[in-house]
Amino acid sequence: MTTEQRAALVSRNTAEVVTPPELLALLDNEKQPKAYIGFEPSGFVHVALGFLTAAKVQDLVEAGFDTTILLADWHAQINDKFGGDLEKIRACGEYFQDAFHALGVPASVRFRTASELVAEPAYWEDVIRVSKHSTVARIKRAMTIMGRKEEDAEQDAAKLIYPAMQVTDIHRLDMDLAYGGMDQRHAHMLYRDLQKKLGWKPVVAVHTPLLSGLKGGGRMDSPDSKMSKSDPESAIFLHDSVAAVPKKLEKAFCPPKQVEGNPVLDFARHLVLPAGPLRVERPSKFGGDVVYHELPVLQKDYADGKLHPADLKRAVGAALAQRLVPVHRYFGTKRDTLEELQRITGLSFS
Repeated sequence: MTTEQRAALVSRNTAEVVTPPELLALLDNEKQPKAYIGFEPSGFVHVALGFLTAAKVQDLVEAGFDTTILLADWHAQINDKFGGDLEKIRACGEYFQDAFHALGVPASVRFRTASELVAEPAYWEDVIRVSKHSTVARIKRAMTIMGRKEEDAEQDAAKLIYPAMQVTDIHRLDMDLAYGGMDQRHAHMLYRDLQKKLGWKPVVAVHTPLLSGLKGGGRMDSPDSKMSKSDPESAIFLHDSVAAVPKKLEKAFCPPKQVEGNPVLDFARHLVLPAGPLRVERPSKFGGDVVYHELPVLQKDYADGKLHPADLKRAVGAALAQRLVPVHRYFGTKRDTLEELQRITGLSFS
């Protein structure tokens, strides 16, 4: 595989790469560079997080990256997930590992925890170094990585440590590429702003889009509108039944002829078409069956009114339900971490 082909794999279906020339130079100079993505273990995995992450991790591995998934348990504690109960957060981290295996993340991908990193004294030395080189205003601007607003720093001082910890994670893991959703951009840019001052290696940043929830009403890259694990009615979860997925799609925000800000079209674009064509089945009197292989054709037909919202919803719902079948099969034979998380949360799936 050429450098350009490897770069194309890393870059496809992303919102941005910072920067494309740096990515090419990295791939030219390193046969097996290092990449990572970090998550707070904070609940059941939804399809936007699961499918997008698994696909991009697979791209990174195929492009030759030594890839790590960081289960940021300490960060989740700071961010008040599970009431800050670290044992519950760690149990959720075990479930996250199973979820990503169910989604087809390659066996070569390693999982690390923040608990491992923070056990090293040098970690906290670096957190202090990052903090000393950052203003409080700059740290507060980066708090959107937590799904928080700047004023949330007033709740407790620990939240001000979070951005410096995420920057330190990248350094302590010795990464060449940091991957995340667009909500993680502030942390990655903070690292890049400080890398020369701290004498740390340069890091390429890769960001995938945030998908709005089923209720819509916001931009995909807005933390306030993204599909959230904390709002079950706005999200489709890996464990929603094959029957439940189309029912959720039926209620989704999907204005006729509106392409921008349409979550159902966004699901088709980012979760269905990258895995295969979208098949729309309908009576001949309404135009008959049609198969979409390319996004521009789908968008044009929808904008022109040739594709009805109800038909789009049914097609996307059926496609997503089929993508979940292997996940359900995996958890049908390995249920311990899922059942533990259900016990902790008091939630279950029909």
